Formats: sequence, structure tokens, C-alpha cells
Amino acid sequence: MNLRARRNSPGAPIDPASFIRDHTRLTPVRGLETISLYTAHEATGLWRLAANDADEAPPPYWAFPWAGGMALAHYLADHADAVAGLRVLDLGSGSGLVAIAAMKAGAARVDAAEIDPFGVAATGLNAAANGVAVRVIPRDILEDAVPAADVVLVGDLFYEQGLAERVTVFLDRCVAMGAVVLIGDPERAYLPYGRLRLLGEYPTPDVGEVEDAAMKVSRVFAFGDR
Repeated sequence: MNLRARRNSPGAPIDPASFIRDHTRLTPVRGLETISLYTAHEATGLWRLAANDADEAPPPYWAFPWAGGMALAHYLADHADAVAGLRVLDLGSGSGLVAIAAMKAGAARVDAAEIDPFGVAATGLNAAANGVAVRVIPRDILEDAVPAADVVLVGDLFYEQGLAERVTVFLDRCVAMGAVVLIGDPERAYLPYGRLRLLGEYPTPDVGEVEDAAMKVSRVFAFGDR
């Protein structure tokens, strides 16, 4: 039974964790082979299912590593001191890649904020598969009080104008509370360029391009007043 049929069957709600285990494969991340994620593959058909059911669910962004998240994960592997021993917030965690990378780099604690129930489940499954503990915050926190964090990590959240504006306001509040904010992004349209300082560049595939894809440059920035 496909995803659409299961949604439309009375009394047959989808269990996100079971769906992820059934429709994805635990696969090492390209270029970050010490981390494995439950990842969609060509036979999965998740993009086609999402396109056919667009009114009922967000696209399965949790099923792929994103370019900005991969850049941040690379940066943390190279600069563990950025998070080692510190409290970390991963905003818009998706698959949990950045949260897992932060824990592997020695973070004292990582909170992963994610609004998609499938992303919430994927983050938990992926953290467990990589032998780390991540606390998932399963809601939109952009209007909430800033969680206690020394470092805020943001991978690829500047692809829509409205979202980018809300994220930028939230990050300003994080900086005002004393947090260091690091952003990973392949320079999508709504990055707040005037607020960024370049820290590093990494070759990555883009979201969904997980098999033999051409590489592009993604960048890691520090956010704040320049």
C-alpha cells in the first residue's frame, strides 16, 4: 500500500518511525562516512508520493542530507572546539545530521528543533543509529523564548522569504542572549548576507542529490553584527 492509500484509509494512521524504516535505507553520508542516515533511494518514490499528496504533507526533506547541513557537519568535524563541551541548539533539524555531527564533535547537549513529525522521527532514529543522544523539540520554536544554548546551528533554512525573515529575527534574539550562531548554506536566495562572516567552504551535493550528483560549494558563516 502506498503512502496516499494509507493516509486515506480510516483507522490506519501512519507511524513515522515505521514508515522511515520501511521506505529508506541507513546509508553513510557522502563525504561524511562516519555518519549514517535513513536516506531515500531511487526505488523509494518519496518525491513522487509527496507530489501526488502535496495538500496533506510537506515534502520529505527529512529523507535527504541538505547541502547547508552537510557543510555544517563538515565544519564541526574540522572544528570540534566550536561545540565541544557546550549546549547546542540545531534549528530545523530535518534528518538530524547537524545535531549528530555536533554530538560527535563533543557537545555537552544537543536540542534539535523540528516541526515535521517525520523529521522528528528521523532525527531520533538517526541519532540512535549513530550512537548519540539528541533531545528533539517537536514544534516551531521561532516565537518561543530562546532555549538555553551556547551555540545555535542553522542548516539550509533560507530557501523561502517568509521563513528566512522569521529565522533571522529568532537568530537576533539568540545572539542577544549570548549564543554563537553558525549557518550552513549553499547561498540560497534569502540569506541575510550583510549579517554573515565566512568561516569555511565545502563541496556538497544539494538536497535529494545523493547518488553520483555533481558537487557544489556550500558555505559556513558566523551570524551577527559585522
